[in-house]
Amino acid sequence: MQALKNICILVTILLVISCSQDSETGSASIIPHPNQMEASGERFAWNNLTCIVIVGDAPELYHTAEYLQHIIEKATGVEPAIKVTDPDPVNAIVLTLDPSVAGEEAYHLDVNKEKVMIRAGKPAGIFYGVQSLLQLMSPGVYQEQALASGFAVPGVVISDAPRFGYRGMHLDVSRNFFTKDEVKKYIDLLAMYKFNLFHWHLTDGSGWRIEIKKYPLLTQKTAFRPYEDWKAFWNGGRKFCDPGDPGAKGGYYTQDDIREVVQYAAERFITIIPEIEMPGHSEEVFVAYPELCCSGEPYKDGDYCAGKEETFRFLEDVLTEVMDLFPSEYIHIGGDEASKAAWKTCPYCQKRMKEHHLENVDELQSYFVQRINKFLESKDRKLLGWDEILDGGLDSTAAIMVWRGEKTGEEAARQGHHIVMTPGNYCYFDFYQSDPANEPEAIGGYLPLYRVYAFDPAPNDSLKSKVLGGQGNLWTEYISDFKQVEYMVFPRALALSEVLWTMPVNRDWEDFKRRLPNQLECLGNLQVNYHRPSGRIDILEERIDTVKHEIAIRLENERYQPEIRYTLDGSRPTLESPLYKGVFTTSEKSVVVTAAVFENGEAIEPVSAKETGYHLALGKPVTYNTRWNNAYPAGGATALVDGRRGGLNYSDKLWQGFTQDMDVVIDLGESIPLNAFKARFMQLTGPDVYMPKYVEVFLSEDGKEYQSVLKVDNMVSPDHDRLIFADFGGSLKQIARYVKVSVKNQRGFTFTDEFVVY
Repeated sequence: MQALKNICILVTILLVISCSQDSETGSASIIPHPNQMEASGERFAWNNLTCIVIVGDAPELYHTAEYLQHIIEKATGVEPAIKVTDPDPVNAIVLTLDPSVAGEEAYHLDVNKEKVMIRAGKPAGIFYGVQSLLQLMSPGVYQEQALASGFAVPGVVISDAPRFGYRGMHLDVSRNFFTKDEVKKYIDLLAMYKFNLFHWHLTDGSGWRIEIKKYPLLTQKTAFRPYEDWKAFWNGGRKFCDPGDPGAKGGYYTQDDIREVVQYAAERFITIIPEIEMPGHSEEVFVAYPELCCSGEPYKDGDYCAGKEETFRFLEDVLTEVMDLFPSEYIHIGGDEASKAAWKTCPYCQKRMKEHHLENVDELQSYFVQRINKFLESKDRKLLGWDEILDGGLDSTAAIMVWRGEKTGEEAARQGHHIVMTPGNYCYFDFYQSDPANEPEAIGGYLPLYRVYAFDPAPNDSLKSKVLGGQGNLWTEYISDFKQVEYMVFPRALALSEVLWTMPVNRDWEDFKRRLPNQLECLGNLQVNYHRPSGRIDILEERIDTVKHEIAIRLENERYQPEIRYTLDGSRPTLESPLYKGVFTTSEKSVVVTAAVFENGEAIEPVSAKETGYHLALGKPVTYNTRWNNAYPAGGATALVDGRRGGLNYSDKLWQGFTQDMDVVIDLGESIPLNAFKARFMQLTGPDVYMPKYVEVFLSEDGKEYQSVLKVDNMVSPDHDRLIFADFGGSLKQIARYVKVSVKNQRGFTFTDEFVVY
């Protein structure tokens, strides 16, 4: 009878192993991918006598041992003992500090049939080794008693260390408030994927979320709003209320809450960097203390008054309490998007400018930031701010968080600053991650998983020496509950974790997609509301061959080895349509590529389509009589005729942006018969992107005398607030060499991607 029972247990163990730790989902499914890893061919079999051993006198490892103990007890129903013993135990997970393992976060993990050995020079390395071990046990280790019948860990030898020392994720709790326990869960999830910095955006114009003892009105007057969420607040009057008022929504963290969360994060080797916003985005402060703004009135200004000494006394008092709560090396002061409009007429600010010989308000902002920087330095801290703090000049001791792109990072590095790269088109997780038509409302933009994975924080030598690392950001204007936080962050944070940890030579997008399903199952076991990889296909122009007159096309999908079929005539793909096997080319002037993922013999939604082709204007010189907005140059002077059509995100470097009327001339090189013209535009009213009022096309043979041949008026209402695209075009039927296009700006930004001439 006992023999039969033992056989049943063995079969159960083998089933667990085969389900969760085979070659596809076992040792090779770790995210972020280890930089050195080899399979040993052995397995370590866990049983009820397996213990966790701390070698030698290393009390600093006890929190990590307890962390591992808790997770294993939950998965198996048995709490493994924690022991301090000699360096050669068996049937144990052994944690040992070993100075031969160099690096603050490096670790060595060896799984064999006798034991699991995790060695590191520092406690952080031990913790990261534990995370890799837990992923070897996944996904069952994150499910209640899933491994109660026993399990085995696949044998591996891993030597690993991160590429970057700064691996961050951000959370905005000002626009919408999230509870202390929700923040702790966020920290737990970041720790699983070896993030080590949590950027906590605690104050902004939408609410002050941290208790300051010396200034109690900050939380009494501006932590609550009589609105359900930020969107209602923004559209409904932008007023605050007291905590006890009817309908009050919001909250803040007491100083005891902060200390608890900081300690919780520290036990998971995550440093919290607080952000206290200044000089702009501070409307809420002036509801509580209006004397700190230029007008002295609440609900009027957004920037601190840079001319009043009371401003700096207040900020130094606040930062002193903040530094008492947060031991982080860096204190983030924001610094972005300050209006500075009131400074131009404020007598206090003008007096300050005169006294310090400051020529403009940008230099006044520089004075403001440098003064705060000196204060932080006097307390042995360092200033970190968004890249706008570069405007007007800045001491090189301050670190820059770069969100406006690689060129801004290069300028910051040239000035001697250390930088954290967090460009919007790779790292803003409040962007849509699939087609906006099928997604919950977001701020705009489009950031699919593959684009996050393509991010490189230090792509060239000018950045490498100054880049501390990178960070993903989650602004919460349209995110009012924590389930939506999870949905927007995961799995994009997994892609970012691999970008920041794993050396580029060891990264592979297709292999990441193979490893991802195992991690998604883990997240599901943890009740995380992650975004499921979509069936959407992005159709991308890979390269333009001006000799062969060809465009190479790549199809991209988030799933591992999907069956993709496509057509070039706009028809819906069927099982008889060509199977996508990799990049293909077309020399047609106009094709409509339509593609779909097939499962069980049928196309799954959505079916993707995109018009492209080698048109007559492709690669021809363009003269800009009005220039693009410097923030959205796309490909510069070639952007409108480079053959590359934009996607769902105006920040994808394919959409060229204008904030004025547009006037360009395309030189086709010779007079030829022209049949038609087409240009595509987008509208997304949240970030102030609108359709043009009209598009008018003029033709000329000599470049001097032009004739209007086509005018197309806008048919999209400016009140349409979801992402929408529209073609402006029509028939030409004329011989010409020069094509002049005039685009009338309606308001805000006008974005276009390609001017097509047939």
